Amino acid sequence: MTTQKSNDPFVNLKLDKEEQALETAFENAEFEENQNFSDTKKMLETAAKEYVELNTAKPITIRINQFDLIKVKARAKRNQVPYQTLLGSLIHQYAEGKQELSL
Repeated sequence: MTTQKSNDPFVNLKLDKEEQALETAFENAEFEENQNFSDTKKMLETAAKEYVELNTAKPITIRINQFDLIKVKARAKRNQVPYQTLLGSLIHQYAEGKQELSL
C-alpha cells in the first residue's frame, strides 16, 4: 500500500509574532463580533472595487509632435518594448516623483 503525500500548504508555515498572536486568539475564541459588520463589509468592498478601478489602464488621447513620436517609437523598439508601454512608464515615473520635468 502506498501513502500519499499531504498537500497541506500550512505544514511548514512559519508565523511571525503578530500572526501567532492572532492564531492563538482565534484558537482561544477571544474574538468579539463586530457590531457594525455589514457597514464594515460594505466599506471594504467599496475600497476593494475602487482600488481595482484605480489600477486599470485608461485610454487617453494626446497631441504630440510627429518627430518626437517617431523618436519615442524608435527608442521603444531598440528596448523591445511597445511605445505605448514606454510612454505609460514615463508618465508613471513622473507621477511618482521619480522623473523630473524640465521645460
